[in-house]
Amino acid sequence: MKIAVVTNDGDYVSQHFGRSRYYKIYTIEGNEIKGTELRERGTGHFARQPQANFHELRQDPQGRHGFGTEDQSSHAMMAAEIGDCDVLIAGGMGAGAYKNFKAAELNVILTDYDSIEEAVTAYMEGKIKNLYEERTD
Repeated sequence: MKIAVVTNDGDYVSQHFGRSRYYKIYTIEGNEIKGTELRERGTGHFARQPQANFHELRQDPQGRHGFGTEDQSSHAMMAAEIGDCDVLIAGGMGAGAYKNFKAAELNVILTDYDSIEEAVTAYMEGKIKNLYEERTD
């Protein structure tokens, strides 16, 4: 199993998925960490490739952002970057991104853990809670 955690520095969970620079990927076998890797994100608000209209909010009827056609395409590209992963952990994200990552068959967990190591350990021990209601906008 592989767990992807969004981060800006490799140590702390990024508080907003779209503003993170990297994925820290953990390879888990049994209940043991077998390896880690830091991948630069190729898409998103702060990725190196140009982003069109990322400041424009495309909302659903409840006022949550990330539900436009461009958003769906962008989220699909982001999900493809971690297509070999099973789990995605972030501090928070837009509701549209959450929905699209779930549709890409990722187990998406939004958490209040700051430390990546603590979040991954809590996931492995079955102690992490998904704070979806509190951590999406």
